[in-house]
Amino acid sequence: MKENAHLRAIPADILAQVQSKINEALMLLKPYTVQLTPVERREILKMGEKTLAFVEKAHDLAKQNPAFCPSYLDMNEFDIDFEDAHGLWTPQNMAQQLKEAIDDTEMVSGSESYHHALIFYNAVKAAAAQDVFGAKAVYEELRSRFPHKGRPKSSNAESSV
Repeated sequence: MKENAHLRAIPADILAQVQSKINEALMLLKPYTVQLTPVERREILKMGEKTLAFVEKAHDLAKQNPAFCPSYLDMNEFDIDFEDAHGLWTPQNMAQQLKEAIDDTEMVSGSESYHHALIFYNAVKAAAAQDVFGAKAVYEELRSRFPHKGRPKSSNAESSV
């Protein structure tokens, strides 16, 4: 049997604090954020780590050499866009780390919960097969909710643990 990796329950007050702080961050940023459609996300020109140095140098040189800036380049907009893109880099990285930590922990705790449920389900199934008093009702209740219900009879998903 595989060792349980998720051994510490996250206290409800800690989860409530996390939700509150995430909500606070969302509300702080809300007036300044933009929503993109999936199509816009795919089609938009993207600045990444490789282009950051280019954009940074172009911004510096445009500030130092305004004579080369075309009339249709609004330096105030360039300043705002560059500062926000640069300023959001660190919080975005921190949010990504938080998302990965939450995703991994939720995945492990979910997997382990499912594993424990299968152990219980198979024990109740065996008890019901032996006509242990009360086991059949418990087994039928769980069987009606079993995620693999409806698969062909050749599948042994219900008996695997």
